[in-house]
Amino acid sequence: MHEPRSPAAPAAGTQPAEADRLRDLLRSPAYQKTLVFCALIGIPVSFTAFWFLAGLHELEHLLWAELPAELGWDIPPWWWPLPLLTLAGILVGLVVRHLPGAGGHVPALGLHAPGLPLAALPGVVLAALASLPLGATLGPEAPLIAFGGGLAMLFAHLARAPVTSQSAALLGAAGAAAALPAIFGNPLIGAVILIEVAGVGGPQLFAVMLPALLSSGIGSLVFTGFGRWTGLSTGGLSFDVKGPSPRIDAGDVLWSVPIAVAIGLALHLIFSTGRLAAVFVSRRPVAHTAACALAAGACAAVYALAADRSPADVASSGQATLAQLAEDPHSWGVGALVAVLLFKAAAYALCLGSLRGGPIFPSLFLGGAVGVLLAPLPGLGVVPGLAAGMAAASAAALRLPVSSAVLVVLVMGSAEMTPVVLLAAVVGFVTVQLLPPGRAVPPMGEHAGAPDDGTPDTPSGHPEHT
Repeated sequence: MHEPRSPAAPAAGTQPAEADRLRDLLRSPAYQKTLVFCALIGIPVSFTAFWFLAGLHELEHLLWAELPAELGWDIPPWWWPLPLLTLAGILVGLVVRHLPGAGGHVPALGLHAPGLPLAALPGVVLAALASLPLGATLGPEAPLIAFGGGLAMLFAHLARAPVTSQSAALLGAAGAAAALPAIFGNPLIGAVILIEVAGVGGPQLFAVMLPALLSSGIGSLVFTGFGRWTGLSTGGLSFDVKGPSPRIDAGDVLWSVPIAVAIGLALHLIFSTGRLAAVFVSRRPVAHTAACALAAGACAAVYALAADRSPADVASSGQATLAQLAEDPHSWGVGALVAVLLFKAAAYALCLGSLRGGPIFPSLFLGGAVGVLLAPLPGLGVVPGLAAGMAAASAAALRLPVSSAVLVVLVMGSAEMTPVVLLAAVVGFVTVQLLPPGRAVPPMGEHAGAPDDGTPDTPSGHPEHT
């Protein structure tokens, strides 16, 4: 009489086959050539991305710091975002209407794996230049993913390298990974984000992971070297929390759950509003994009009047402001925190549906601000609140819980907050997953003027994450 086979036996029996497939893949001359080419291509891609990101940072500094100072203001006046964001809306609308690729993916749809055609690359660059330095409440990561992936394909064509559908995906991932390290301050984060965005597993995971890790490491070296040589800054995300990192206690763990649920609900509302803005923009790209951008500028202007602070707190990605908040959270009064949360959330939703950029940095700031605002709750500390808020917000916005947890742990610069970060990231992710999906967004570009018929639509070839 034979012993019944355990239910786990078939799964265990597949492990040698998976290992053999991976071994065959790594021994394949074609894959080895692709891996070497990805390493080589990471150098020009990261070099070009460095100057692109440094240019964005310098232009933003010129418009929001140097120019107001030359005109006699310590900080930009309250009305400053209105003309800049109106101009941004007009320029992005023109790119969406007239250039291939519609300036890249709509931010309200979340991050996507690289894969835009080469013809879309000029539109991605122009839309990012028109959005980010002029005050869009968005980050640079989405344009960099598209930019890096497009550059990798461009250099492959210039080198006359044979490109198949499989190698194109690997080159795109490697190019995007080479472009990302500067904005996160760590080469690991960009690679993890791309791996999770791609949604692959098994041997395919290793096939994508190795070129991404390799190019990300090379990109980090290039960014570090050129940053020191030129003295230019790319505005990388990094900050130091003052004082020693506190120990986590039961109160920090318990409070992280309802905080993550609340943040997940709020981010779902923001992205749903962003989708509605995208539907509105799709009907008349130029006029409606300008209207949404102007409304985002009005949010920044009203915040500056109400809180007596710089409108750049709202009209920006939140990257620099988050560093200030983390380094000195007590410099923000309760009224200022409430005001920046309300007005930045509104501007974020409008920009998600109209301008071009990434969703990571504003969500990190909003989550961090919520954590600091709620820190006076009994048993909750400022640093655990900040960590839990950022983890929950980024996981809810991106729907990439692993990437969000890695990002927050590395940015915090300490492993002490890891349990709170993991718990908040999972709860924030699960919260938005259980909520109903938002409104479908019609295609942009040459068909943007068509009436919305409610037919679900996602960018071709890419999973929808938000």
